Amino acid sequence: MEFSWIRHQLQFKTPGGTSRGVLRYKDSWLIQISKGDQYGIGECSIIEGLSPESPQDVQNILEEIPQYLKKGKEFLLQRYTKAPAVQFAIEMAFSGLDSHHPLLHFDTQFIHHQQMIPINGLIWMGDVEAMMTQLEQKINLGFTCIKIKVGAIDFESECKFLAHIRKRFHSSDLTLRLDANGAFQSEDAMQKLRKLSEYNIHSIEQPIAPGQWKEMVTLCKTSPIPIALDEELIGINSKQEKVDLIQEIKPQYIIIKPSLVGGWQGADQWVSIAKKHAVDWWATSALESNIGLNAIAQWVSTKQINRPQGLGTGGLFTNNIDTPLYLRGQNMGFDPNKLSDFTLKTCL
Repeated sequence: MEFSWIRHQLQFKTPGGTSRGVLRYKDSWLIQISKGDQYGIGECSIIEGLSPESPQDVQNILEEIPQYLKKGKEFLLQRYTKAPAVQFAIEMAFSGLDSHHPLLHFDTQFIHHQQMIPINGLIWMGDVEAMMTQLEQKINLGFTCIKIKVGAIDFESECKFLAHIRKRFHSSDLTLRLDANGAFQSEDAMQKLRKLSEYNIHSIEQPIAPGQWKEMVTLCKTSPIPIALDEELIGINSKQEKVDLIQEIKPQYIIIKPSLVGGWQGADQWVSIAKKHAVDWWATSALESNIGLNAIAQWVSTKQINRPQGLGTGGLFTNNIDTPLYLRGQNMGFDPNKLSDFTLKTCL
């Protein structure tokens, strides 16, 4: 087997505002594992300041992988348990190598053009006018579930924006999800959640910063808005740690990002534990290119999908990579007829 990789810096078409700052670009690393004429592609996607790995960590790991490649996938996954984005890239690449095409991972109705995955529309933080423009675009495309980033502009402006939406769209017509990315302070989080609940909010992701389990327990128990844990899951690697988190905090939902929780294996373990404790979930992208997004979508298609997923990030970048993924309104599909157009091998 042979191993190669390149660094691919994804450029945002429009800067994406979050409570952690404005995103203008993000780094991903594309890896290739080949054996004869067969090859697989994987993507290592990190969000600096959020992912356990730093860019230098990723570079160091990718440079050392060739000396361990012959030991196989399971050895590599075990070696890099503290580097979940690297784990996901390794899983993807080996899966593609074992398939008859590097972009095929799970044999489901989705890859045969017989199933579509519902997704939510994403509204980035910005001034109210810019956010309203984004909303209009999503509504015109047919989205009925919208996720709005909150916590970066002043709270009153965010509430006015939500109030404006609710004047136009009833909750039966438009589902609103919020994502605070841990921006609220624990002291006033409940006050803000009560105010936000006036706008018929479906759920809010990570209202306070991760690591405050005692405070999060209280919020999940008493919040008028169902709470979804997101960043809270990062760095929780062992099965027992995951069980402890779910049993203690008792969230209504968890958000699963394979690039942040150890790829498909880590994601599967979270789904299994959540199901046993009656906690629902959905998957979201960690701003991967279409290579990683394709791998997440196919994994999602193996599950019982009962709510929109957070996979609508493929159109964010000016230099994304073409794959058979496509959007039709609020649904993501996969066109197998476009598999023959895939030429990433020439880039590596």
